[in-house]
Amino acid sequence: MEAIKMKTEETKSKTKLKISGAEAIMHCLLAEGVDVLYGYPGGAIMPVYDELYKFQDKLNHVLTRHEQGAVHAAQGFARVSGRVGVAMATSGPGATNLVTGLADAQIDSTPMVCITGQVTRHLLGSDAFQETDIIGISTPVTKWNYQITKAEEIPEIMAKAFYIAKSGRPGPVLIDITKNAQFDEFEFSYKKCTGVRSYTPVPKPDPKALEAAADLINAAKKPMIVWGQGVILGKAEEELKALVEKAGIPAAWTIMGASAIDTDHPLNVGMVGMHGNYGPNLLTNECDLLIAIGMRFDDRVTGNLDTYAKQAKVIHFEIDKAEVNKNVHVDVAVLGDSKETLGLILPLIEENSHEEWHNEFKKKYEIEFKEVIEKDIHPTKQGLTMGEVIEEINKASGNEAVIVTDVGQHQMIGCRYAKFKKSKSNITSGGLGTMGFALPAAIGAKMGAMDREVVAIIGDGGYQMTIQELGVIFQHNLPVKIVVLNNDHLGMVRQWQELFFDRRYASTVMVNPDFVKIAEGYHIEAKRVSERKDLSAVVQEMMASDKPYFLEVKVEKEDNVFPMIPTGASVSDIRLK
Repeated sequence: MEAIKMKTEETKSKTKLKISGAEAIMHCLLAEGVDVLYGYPGGAIMPVYDELYKFQDKLNHVLTRHEQGAVHAAQGFARVSGRVGVAMATSGPGATNLVTGLADAQIDSTPMVCITGQVTRHLLGSDAFQETDIIGISTPVTKWNYQITKAEEIPEIMAKAFYIAKSGRPGPVLIDITKNAQFDEFEFSYKKCTGVRSYTPVPKPDPKALEAAADLINAAKKPMIVWGQGVILGKAEEELKALVEKAGIPAAWTIMGASAIDTDHPLNVGMVGMHGNYGPNLLTNECDLLIAIGMRFDDRVTGNLDTYAKQAKVIHFEIDKAEVNKNVHVDVAVLGDSKETLGLILPLIEENSHEEWHNEFKKKYEIEFKEVIEKDIHPTKQGLTMGEVIEEINKASGNEAVIVTDVGQHQMIGCRYAKFKKSKSNITSGGLGTMGFALPAAIGAKMGAMDREVVAIIGDGGYQMTIQELGVIFQHNLPVKIVVLNNDHLGMVRQWQELFFDRRYASTVMVNPDFVKIAEGYHIEAKRVSERKDLSAVVQEMMASDKPYFLEVKVEKEDNVFPMIPTGASVSDIRLK
């Protein structure tokens, strides 16, 4: 193997210890500050698990009930804690069961290291039992991957894995380790990686680009900010808030950017995207300057690119050069870490208020409130709505809970109506849209922030994809709050069938089990609510509990999510009903 050239720093004594590759992995994890990891054992990873048994006092291994549960839990942990999540599995089906989570982490820029076992080196390519080319399979959905076939490679590759996962734009890394490399002994020493040749994770900001961006901001009459998760990943929340307040610019967020600024901040004008708020979507096509910060112009945000913000100048603050001009042509690209670039531009920005422009957002909000929001959170119809459930959770939590949503109608309602005071409070599967994400992600989120309340909002469809992870909550007595909004349908697909497929409800009706009894089978306190008079008291009881709690809420079957931008339509074509 060609030597990997890395800048390094010593993190351990220069005295070399002769240990097995499996034990070396334990020392590597500890050197990187890992104290919890998620996984499922099997034949090809057994030597590592044997060593893990000896390190139980230092490394907390959480046995999930499925490898997909492990990888989503690692994602939830990483998203809340800001640290690298770690998942581990055996070869073959164990490794392939990680792929969905890897793809999810890749598109949502989640720092994660996944370790998989592999058959012995001499068996590679022989179709041995549980041999799968996980390197080939995972290459498109990882930031980097590597197969270790010699024990001596472990320290250098593990150091590189953690560095790549967390540096620059974060992402998932997979390290596949053959069984012989786990057994073989070598002289161990560990050096943390601080750089990799030809890899520049954080571009150096260009002063001319900053000046050009500042000139556009200062001259704009109708500027608008759309921020994404890059603000949270860059820990630039305060810098964003300072810019918004100094320049008086209305600021909207993508689904992944939620919680970077307090929901109730007067210049926070709501969510953009297919089910985002009326004002920021509509006024995207009326602003004269669009300032994108740490977001990638996803199709769910832009709608039809041919009609997206064509009247506006565009500034893009971005750490990943590959995202610039990928979907939307920009006039000024400000490359670099968002905390640094926003901090640098702030002194160049003139104070302003843009009151008349901001009033346009207020007018649009009043329309949306009357047509949509009031009906969602203060309904007059008999059946319960998803929106009023989220509103009760807001009240009971004081807007301070971490909300973990699955994928579907409840996700859009949760992201629309959940209120946040703290950053890293909205955990969801954004780019991939992975049903089954929420329950295991909530487990990881709780373990990443034990001092915070974690509430998983899940639909009856996605819940049954990873329902077995209730076993982890039971085994570890994790005080996660689980709310299933049950409309007995695959709700989002049903909504599309109603609106665009002449109400042909093909394969969207769910015949569900007794969710309460299942939760009770795992010794988790569980209740069901189907009437409005009972909702508030039960939500308060749930939030006051210091134990795991399951709540099923029977909601309206045809409780559609609006506003809505139809697929392929312009943001100007947003529908309120």
